[in-house]
Amino acid sequence: MSESKLDTLWREISDLTATEAVLGWDQETMMPPKGQAARGNALGTLAGIKHAKMTSAEILESAEACAEMAAEDSVAEAKAREALRQIHRARKIPADLAKALAESTSSGLASWQKARASSDFSLFAQDLETLVRLNQEKASALSPDGPAYDALLDEFEPGATEAVLGPLFDSLRADLSPLIQAVSDSGVVVDESPAQGDFSEKAQAVFGKMVAQKMGYDFEAGRLDLATHPFCTGFSPSDVRITWRYQTDDFRPALFGIMHEAGHGLYEQGLNPAWVGTSIGGAVGLGMHESQSRMWENLIGRSRAFWEWALPEFRAAFPGKSEVTVDQMFPALHTAKASLIRVEADEATYNLHVAARFEIERRLFSGKISVADLPEFWDQTYEDLLGIRADNVSEGVLQDIHWSMGAFGYFPTYTLGNLINAQLFETMGQEIHDLDAQMAQGDFHTIREWLRAKIHTQSSRYSSDQLVEKVTGSPLSADAFLAGIRKVTAEVYGISGNNM
Repeated sequence: MSESKLDTLWREISDLTATEAVLGWDQETMMPPKGQAARGNALGTLAGIKHAKMTSAEILESAEACAEMAAEDSVAEAKAREALRQIHRARKIPADLAKALAESTSSGLASWQKARASSDFSLFAQDLETLVRLNQEKASALSPDGPAYDALLDEFEPGATEAVLGPLFDSLRADLSPLIQAVSDSGVVVDESPAQGDFSEKAQAVFGKMVAQKMGYDFEAGRLDLATHPFCTGFSPSDVRITWRYQTDDFRPALFGIMHEAGHGLYEQGLNPAWVGTSIGGAVGLGMHESQSRMWENLIGRSRAFWEWALPEFRAAFPGKSEVTVDQMFPALHTAKASLIRVEADEATYNLHVAARFEIERRLFSGKISVADLPEFWDQTYEDLLGIRADNVSEGVLQDIHWSMGAFGYFPTYTLGNLINAQLFETMGQEIHDLDAQMAQGDFHTIREWLRAKIHTQSSRYSSDQLVEKVTGSPLSADAFLAGIRKVTAEVYGISGNNM
């Protein structure tokens, strides 16, 4: 009875969350510019209603009763555990703060879009200062005596802390920097012309949508739209929407962006239908979510086996590339060089982009830098880590949407996702012995069903750490990721193990 009562109450919260997501999707894709103020008010009202329901005595009592009656390691126990985690977190945040956060993210998104379009940080600075202040207040409410940044990290990856992530990023920098230096010292310049040329928006959309369908993304339960910053949002497994952006002179940002978001979409469409609307009905965490998107984007989408199938389709979509071979395409998909834009970064340098954001955010929330310092500190951090500086703030501090949404602490989940996906993919290869042969035939059904059974349908029953160990038999480590990066980089640049 207690589990049923908790489920009933939680479905109301789930419905409000879905409504917020619909309004957010519309704001980023379809809403006219003058709708911003009214949308902010609507989101603020919804946030207030949701907060009231989440912090009610009734739902707390139901979750506690469910916890008392649940058998050990049962679904009911998992529901109670996750509900109590979220309830206790919500009860620490005042209702007026929850409402103000929702309103400020709506305003922040609008000003960020204008600032990015005109490359003028001042257009976003005031809203960003508000967002930082409100998130400082949220962090203080959640953890009065702990580091502010830890409270924000925990929202996106439960249990993540600066003390754990700091050494992880230090270690990755120590391993990746010599690799990047060895690439530079090799003198090899990859021919990227197979990926560059004249690619119309329409042709890229058709090709990208075809690939997403091959992956198994269900367009009867989703759609693809243009957005300033690509994202995926799910309202339920039967309505999961993805977005994309494109360049007409390079197909890689569009294709791999679509594959990335479709990977997120497959996770959302594959969540356990029996648990939809309950406290364990969503994905386990953003690190696991990113593992799904980046597996499809990088480990599958950039593989030789994938292109043995995809290349004939690619040639048909883009007749100007009718002579390109797999051997020519493969190196163009595995460059290792410093670049400015995170979402377009190669596998070898991507985590350095995340390390830069981690360093900036931890300093911002420790009070060591202010919002006014961000443009210059961003550029200096990039110069220190990657040896390059942006020519304008649109390619620098304004390139990501996350801060405009108040999503401080989100970025480290990308690196966690890279590590998780490599470890999962290694295990998948051991269990699906003809994996490459299936991909070379354009058959991704077995991959999708393996992920669905092992990850997607588990929803939030287990923590990310528990799920990784349950599936792979080992705790999460960077070993599989680093081994894969060294292998592909050595192949493309002719670098021996002694040079790395």
